[in-house]
This record gives sequence, structure tokens and C-alpha cells, in this order.
Amino acid sequence: MSVRHLEALLAPKSVAVLGVSTREGNLGAIVLRNLRQGGFQGPIWPVNRRDGEIEGLRLWPDVASLPGVPDLAVICTPAAAVPGLIRELGEKGTRAAIVLTAGLKQPASPGGPTLEQAMLDAARPFTLRILGPNCIGALVPGVGLNASFAPGSAQDGQLAFVTQSGALATAMLDWANGQGIGFSHFLSLGDSADVDFGDLLDYLASDAKTRAILMYVESVKGARKFMSAARAAARNKPVIVVKAGRAPEGARAAASHTGAMAGSDAVFDAAARRAGMLRVHSLDALFEAARTLAGRVPWRGDRLALLTNGGGAGVLAADALALGGGRLAELSPETIAALDAVLPATWSRGNPVDIIGDAPVERYENAMRVLMAAPEVDGLLFMHAPTAIVPAPAIAQACLPLLADASKPVLSCWLGGPSVLAARQAFTAAGLSCHPTPEHAVDGWLQLVRYHQGQQALLELPDADPVDQAVDVAGARAILQAALRDGREWLDEADAKAVLVAFGIPTVPTRRVQDAEEAVRAAQQLGFPVALKIVSPEITHKSDVGGVVLDLHSEEELVAAAARMRQLVARDRPQARVLGFTVQSMVRRPRARELIVGVASDPVFGPVLLFGAGGTAVELLGDRAVGLPPLNAALADHLVEGTLVGRLLAGYRGEAGADRAAVRDVLLRVSRMACELPELAELDINPLLADAQGVVALDARVRLRQPVPGEVSRLALRPYPRQLEQLATLAGRTLQIRPIRPEDGSRMADFYAVAPAEDLRLRFFFTRREVPRSELARYCQIDYDRDMTFVAIEGDRMVGEVRAVCDPDNEEAEFAIQVHADWQRQGLGRLLMGRLLEYLRARGTGAVVGSCLAENGGMLSLARSMGFATRLLADGTWGMRLPLRPGPPATGGA
Repeated sequence: MSVRHLEALLAPKSVAVLGVSTREGNLGAIVLRNLRQGGFQGPIWPVNRRDGEIEGLRLWPDVASLPGVPDLAVICTPAAAVPGLIRELGEKGTRAAIVLTAGLKQPASPGGPTLEQAMLDAARPFTLRILGPNCIGALVPGVGLNASFAPGSAQDGQLAFVTQSGALATAMLDWANGQGIGFSHFLSLGDSADVDFGDLLDYLASDAKTRAILMYVESVKGARKFMSAARAAARNKPVIVVKAGRAPEGARAAASHTGAMAGSDAVFDAAARRAGMLRVHSLDALFEAARTLAGRVPWRGDRLALLTNGGGAGVLAADALALGGGRLAELSPETIAALDAVLPATWSRGNPVDIIGDAPVERYENAMRVLMAAPEVDGLLFMHAPTAIVPAPAIAQACLPLLADASKPVLSCWLGGPSVLAARQAFTAAGLSCHPTPEHAVDGWLQLVRYHQGQQALLELPDADPVDQAVDVAGARAILQAALRDGREWLDEADAKAVLVAFGIPTVPTRRVQDAEEAVRAAQQLGFPVALKIVSPEITHKSDVGGVVLDLHSEEELVAAAARMRQLVARDRPQARVLGFTVQSMVRRPRARELIVGVASDPVFGPVLLFGAGGTAVELLGDRAVGLPPLNAALADHLVEGTLVGRLLAGYRGEAGADRAAVRDVLLRVSRMACELPELAELDINPLLADAQGVVALDARVRLRQPVPGEVSRLALRPYPRQLEQLATLAGRTLQIRPIRPEDGSRMADFYAVAPAEDLRLRFFFTRREVPRSELARYCQIDYDRDMTFVAIEGDRMVGEVRAVCDPDNEEAEFAIQVHADWQRQGLGRLLMGRLLEYLRARGTGAVVGSCLAENGGMLSLARSMGFATRLLADGTWGMRLPLRPGPPATGGA
């Protein structure tokens, strides 16, 4: 990912437009006109091979003749000319271009690379960034930039809109102008050959003018880059996305139950949730969500109170809330008594709070005051249907002062048309969320709920350390690789269960046999009753062809079942090769729940995990939840809670619950399989029986893939890098030096809690008594793909930490370090810094930088002794810098 030179693209000081002519409808001329009408204040240089003028501006014959170096070039020429122009611009010193031209997917020459690839090759030596090709362009109203051929300009505002669809861009711009919606940035990606969603998310996340980022997504390139940028941006501001292509085409080609149920849309949903983005399903909802999330009121919870002057509106809202999985606030006796004192005796005496259609202004005000003060109410939906008693604008003007300093979110619904228009406009002007119908308003509330649930998930810290899972990764890979050498796409059941055993997942004892005679001997060893299953590489769903027979109690039954099974396969699947059978012990768990746990391969996001209700009707039931690996305990629990069968695991009506810890453990082990077995394409554990005694896998199928030599990890999220764990001996004591984990939240809280006040001041540059949980979550839940924190653990306590936050280009990493008071002046700071520098050098980081207070002599001494250049900064702090890549030696005074 990279934000390099995006400033030149989105805040240029000068612009060249290539391909301008006086011909009617010329694309370059339209862009030139938009630039001038948009109010761009810098030099604008139109380029055309013919000399002359256009709109009072001189036409320059080529890039070399331009009187200066344009920050940004907008290319509107035929496709064949684009690669050469990019090269000329790079040589001139330009570092950003918008390519509006389409048709770059064609070969540059017969049998050669495409024009698009030739364009990228030309840009690479100069790190020239390209928006497009085949895009509408970029609009940044705050700097007067309209480098597009959109039929109008964007209003200035605080929303950034990024879209892959050009036609949609122009339509949305026209609609937004009609609605009075303004933008900090309005950007069309087009084919996103270079600049993509990940780059723009990184840029916009740190843009002070942008309050929320809205995206229309058709496809994602580079899942890990996208997820890293989205996770970082979503921690700073709302990221709201509409994803097109919700039909599960990818599922139709999947052979396993998991693959068929983990469709591409469900996977994108899981990715959005994991990143903390809010996904909506319409463009109207996209902008409405941005408006709803615009409030600066602290989030309190999901209990909603409904205030209405009409019972019908209240019932509609309550129905929509229940159907959407929301929660009505249950009014306390104290709140009902307070409402009794200000409302007529005929009020509803519950939630919804119906204040009756004849309500005067004072009744609205009094009811609103009570509900805003009620501790059991987290948010308020105010609804009004027009009456002849009090004009709607009068109610709006009376209520607005009460809501101006509201301590909880308030949404409004002004039902009707012209008679409530002025009231609706007054609420909108005050920044309050306004909706046309009760259902629409409830949708807005539920979006708010989902967004804050996602944000809470980002801040969640697991309570316990991960169980030290004893797994045999090498043994499992040996089984998979042997099958690949044999040309197999699927493991047979015995091998599949052997892989589960290697990862510590309980399975039923299983024997693979070639014929009925061997089956009898296996059954005698295991003990009757047994189950018999067919082994055929061409048959994945054995039950469909009579390839599974249960409860065989004797040798005779077993022999007959084997013969019958062969007959059925010969009749129904004559092309299938029968390689033998598996014999397994019958498991008697009559009160167990049948579950499915699996892994599927998504073409964009790589391995994905699935949990749900299992058994033969698994796809018919469709009760499943999808998540991205790696999982921790909290994420595994969320996956279970996202299903109906997950709720049944707790037990009901006298039924004992299942061992939830055992179910969680299987999910964590399967997550690790997805992370550590590159040969694994798909996995079905179905059914996985779960009851109070634990879990056991009755059947498993594994589909293989041949890893491409040199391929990078397919995982969209980098898992915990356990290979970086080390033991160190210091001052005669043993320490574990390892990357931080989300489970370290309690250790880190204790670490800061016992730190002397002066140590905390030197670390954070201000006096503080404690580090809040939200901040601890950010410190512990790092993105290992771009940041790193090493901690020193003695026994079970944290005694030191050093962290580095890298920029998206990996040019600089900013470090911070703190050591427990008991371990200061014993070499732990040097040990941690050395480990961090070693890691950053290995990942190719350009330089390490930091700053410290002038009185922090220990930090300055350590930095200088490790080769950092130091200098006194204007604010009185000391800056520290250490180049890591080969180059000139660091300079700087002490």
C-alpha cells in the first residue's frame, strides 16, 4: 500500500491537461473548463501538438515544452499514446496523473503486454501515481480541483466518496448536489491499475477535512492491503461501504458444503465486520448512514425509546426494530411515573411512548426531557404526524434547544409532505438525522447499532491467554503433500481425519480397508456396532449415493452393506472408482448437536472459516456464520453467536448445554489449519457432534490445492507471527521476548498501572494516571502486516514493551519504548530496541524515528549509543532518527 505522491494527485499546485483541442465535445476541453470553473487557483497548462490558444490559455505542443513541472497531469488522449506520455511526464518531474482514457486492456503490440501494463512500467521508475484509467476523474472542492468530465462540480463538505463506477459517479454527484450534500473528495477509481481503495483509505484516514469515507465497491484487489487500510481507517472515522454483486456466483462452483455456503457476498460481509466498516445495501442508505453517524454524541448502548403522537407510527417503528434485531428500551417505574406527571392519563404507559394526537408543544417538550434523562434509554426516535392543533414548525423550534446538547443519539421522523417540510428542514439544518418514515428511521438506528458493535469488536480484548495448542503441522503437511504427489484432489476420510488428529481435533476411531474381509477385521478391532463408508475420489457427498451405512451390529450386516454399497455406486455413479471403505466406531451421543466447521477458499480474501448447523441438511438449513482467520477466543465466540444453533448450545428446556469451550477450541484449531497449511483448499468437518461431554468429528473432507512456488500468504490478515518468539537471559533471569497479542490487555494494564507517574509522563508526554481500555485495545490489537510491538514477559507479567508504527510506504517507523521500573538500567531497553531494529531491517523499513522530552536523558543516551542521530526540535523535544537501508551515514548533533 502507498500514499506516496497522493498529495500531488489530490492537492496539486499546478495541473497539465493532455489532449485538449477546440473540437466540439473534446474530452480535454471539458476537463479544462471544469478546472477553471471549479476555481482552481494554480497554473493550468493545456497540451496539444498544434500551437494556438483555447479559452485564453496558450496550448503547449508537448510535455517537454511546459513552462514548469505540473504536480498533476490529466490525460485525455487516445489509448496508444498513454504509456509514452506517462514516461515523458515522469522525466519532467510530474508525480501524479489521472488517466481518463479507456481501452488500455488491449495489447500494446501483437503478443506484447497490454497498454495498461506498459503505462505502469513507464510510471514505475518515477513512482508516478496513476488514478484510472477509464475513470471520471477527481474532485476536491476544498482546493478548487475538478479534474474530471463530470457534468458539474461538487459542493464542499466533509464526506469522501470513492467509487469504481463512472456512470454511478456522475449520477451520485448530480443527486448529492440536489440534496445539498458536500464532499471533501469525490473520486472515481475506474480500472484502478495503480491507485486503489487501500491507497485512498490510508490517505483519507489521516485527512482532517474528511469526517467519513463512503465507498461503492464492485471488486477488491489485494485483500491484505485493503484490510490493513480499512482497519486503520475505521479506527479513525466511519467507513461505510456499498458492495455490488451480492449474488453468490462463486458458491455454484464449490464442491464442499463449506464452499457452497461461504459465498463471496458472505465473505465480504465478514471482511467488512472484521475491519470495522459499516456495510449498507443501497446508495440511499450509504449517505443516510453518513448523516446518522455524523453526530458527536457519545454512544451509550442499543436500547431505543420511541416517542410519537400517533400509535400507528409507534407500532410500525417497534415492528421494524424487532424484525431488525434491535432492542426497545424497557421503561423503569421511575420513568413511567415521571411521564405520568406530564402526560394525559390516556398515554400508552409504555414504549412506544404515545403522547396522543392532540399533543400541544409543551407535551412534546416534557416527554422528551423525561426520556432524555432516563438512564435505561440509550437513544430516542422522535416521530410526528401532522395535526391541525400545533403546526409542525412550532414543535421543531421548541424541541431543537432540548436536542442541541443531547447526551444520547436522537433520530427524527417527520411524517407527511408540505406541512412538515419546514420542520424537517429545521432539524436537518441543526445536524439532526431526519427520516421520512418510521421504518426508514429504525433502519438508521440499526445502522448506528451495527457500526458501534463493530467498533466495540475492534476494542475487544480476550480475557484469557490462548491455549498452547500442541499441533503437528509438519505431520499434517506431509499427508497433504503425499496426496498431491499422488495426483489426488481430495483426501480420503482416513487421511482427512489424520490431519484433524495432527491438529488436536477429537475424531472417531477410523480404519481404511480395501474390501469386506478387511472391514470385518477392522470392526472386530474397533468393536461393534460400526459405520461403513465408501472411499472414492469421485464421490464427495457419500450419503447421496448410499455410501454411508450406520449401526452395523454384526459381520453379516457389514459384509452385506459393503456389497450393497458397491452395487449402488456401480448403478448410480458408474464412472466412480471404488478404492475401498472406511470403518469407524459408532458414537452414541443422542443429545448432541450436529455442527459444521469448515474452511473455504475465496478468490479475493483467501481462506475463510465457516461455523453453523451441520448434518445432511446443512445447505438446506443455511444456518451459518463466516469469518476470516486468524481467530482468537473472542472472535470464535462471535462466530458461534452469529448462528441459531449457537444459541442452542447453551441448552434450553432442561436440556444440558454443550461444552462451548470445546467448540471454541475446535474453531481455533481449524483457524490455525487455515493459517499454516497452504495446501488446504477446503475443509468440511460435518458433522461435529457437540454436547456436555465435549466434541467429536464424525466425518471430514479435505480438498487440496498446489501452492504456487514463491506465492505470498493467501491470508487477508496476517496471523500472529509465532516464529518471532525468543527466549533471552538477562541479569540471570529468563525473559520471553515476543510480539504482542490481543490477550495481553490485562498484562499491559497492570504494566502501566504500576509504572511511576514520571515514567508515564516521559512515555506519553503528559501526566496521566491510567491508560483507558480503548487505548490498550489499540496497543494490543495491532496489524502485524504494518506494525510491530515486542513485549518482554517475566513469568506472567509484562516488564517491557517497544513498538513501531510504520507508514503505509514502509519508509519510516515511529518507535516508543517503556521498561518496568524493576528492570531499568539492566539492559532490557537495549535488548528490546535491538530486537525491534532487527525486525524492521528484515522487513525493509527505510528508517526508524522517534521523539522524547528533553529531560529524558536515559532515552537519548540509549538512542545515541545505538547509532541514532538526534536533534533539538522547535517545540523543545528531541528528535531521533536511524536509517536502516544502506545509504549515507546518519548525521545530527547531540
